Amino acid sequence: MTQFLIANMAPLMFAALVFFLLFGFPVAFALAANGILFGLIGIELGLLSPALFQALPERIFGIMANDTLLAIPFFTFMGLVLERSGMAEDLLDTIGQLFGPIRGGLAYAVIFVGALLAATTGVVAASVISMGLISLPIMMRYGYDNRLASGVIAASGTLAQIIPPSLVLIVLADQLGRSVGDMYKGAMLPGLVLTGLYVVYVFVISVIFPKAAPAVPAEARTIRENDGSSGLRSVGVLFALAVGAAYAFAQYYGEGKSIDEVVVISSLVAIGVAFAVAVVNRVFRLGLLSNMAERVTFVLIPPLGLVFLVLGTIFIGVATPTEGGAMGAVGAVLMALSRRRLTVSLAKQAMDVTTKLSCFVVFILIGSTVFGLTFRGVNGDLWVEHLLTSLPGGEAGFLIAVNILVFLLAFFLDFFELAFIIVPLLAPVADKLGIDLVWFGVLIAVNMQTSFMHPPFGFALFYLRSVAPPRIRTTEIYWGAVPFVCIQLVMVALIILFPNLVSYERRTVQTEPVELQLQLPGAGSGGTPNGPNLDLLQQLQQGGSR
Repeated sequence: MTQFLIANMAPLMFAALVFFLLFGFPVAFALAANGILFGLIGIELGLLSPALFQALPERIFGIMANDTLLAIPFFTFMGLVLERSGMAEDLLDTIGQLFGPIRGGLAYAVIFVGALLAATTGVVAASVISMGLISLPIMMRYGYDNRLASGVIAASGTLAQIIPPSLVLIVLADQLGRSVGDMYKGAMLPGLVLTGLYVVYVFVISVIFPKAAPAVPAEARTIRENDGSSGLRSVGVLFALAVGAAYAFAQYYGEGKSIDEVVVISSLVAIGVAFAVAVVNRVFRLGLLSNMAERVTFVLIPPLGLVFLVLGTIFIGVATPTEGGAMGAVGAVLMALSRRRLTVSLAKQAMDVTTKLSCFVVFILIGSTVFGLTFRGVNGDLWVEHLLTSLPGGEAGFLIAVNILVFLLAFFLDFFELAFIIVPLLAPVADKLGIDLVWFGVLIAVNMQTSFMHPPFGFALFYLRSVAPPRIRTTEIYWGAVPFVCIQLVMVALIILFPNLVSYERRTVQTEPVELQLQLPGAGSGGTPNGPNLDLLQQLQQGGSR
């Protein structure tokens, strides 16, 4: 029995962790308890030294001193203030009116607003609950299929998992030892492509099953002109003007600048021009813009401006993610003040939830540190490495096996648990196989997104069920999520097949050649060797020329 324990300590430790998690023990305590229990067993069997646990205080203090993790409370507070100040409601109402005349317009609005909320809140629960409360009753009222409506809302809410400033990307960057800014850059394009795939799916459904995604009736489109027109032409003209200003600025400013800097600054110029035109039109009552164009500008531009300001400064290296998060939190407070919606109650609720989530993350990280210390002490990392590197197919076989493993574990674990338990075991193997860890982190993040969408522990489905009307059955919510889970898996395959979808600046250290001058003992004047030293130098030169 003793020999069996010694030979199989690592797999037994991992199996015990799964056992505790399946029985519902809190993740942080299950991790820490397993680490301490098996550490004591290892000390008793002579596998580990009692001095091993003396490293724990330093590790815990290292977690507390980690500046990267400070971005989590900042971005959480930013998202909660924006969501609870009514931004989601205003966006859904306005964008729903904008897309209302076309078939499937409300579904497109939900996807667009979901992506925008993802870029401002970074919290899945806030996005799903907001859109479920606001848009689901409207979609049902106008005859949308229950499965399509619930699936679109749940899937759009989970975009907060992959579109920066996603909290899971911060955690993954910390676990992988990579820059949060690089993770954000790498995840931006896959997040937008995934959003586009959702739009394509809704378009196909609206063409094949038009009754499942009807247009909003004319009488329900409340934002109209005095003559009864929609005012969409004015929206197009304002958009063209903003894009033209951004293009002209990029041509003038772009020479010698990085692409990231040009895109960010040009986007801010476009946003500023559109907002300035709308303000001047309203102040001086010029009548240049339609009601729709004015409404879209004042509702859409402030959150878009905040997104480009926060993420843009991170992308071009002006601010760290922590500084960007602090700036976003201040911006969210100012936006809530400008709407006269910032109250003591709202601020208290946002700070309470931020504190709880931050403590949740830190406790899981401490637990995973205790577990990881003992797991590595019993050579668990070598066991995992041997297990995964011996798979057939090399790098491709490793990626396929890992993605299947993460997908299956996502049925039972949420994304924080996967990030803290599984990723530290996989990252060293990926690094040894020569896989770029930023690319690997984005791939895992897209895969972990499915943890919100499939039963039995799909949290997005639980959030939606809590706010959905009773006439929508739970089975309809589950079946509505299935196509979007498949789309997420397609996105995983696209990242593997087209690695350049994850694009960021891969930094390399440039080294200058250093000239060394050796002074040999017994050298003549000026450092010239003589006698035996001259013979030695000639031998070295001959050896180096071979």
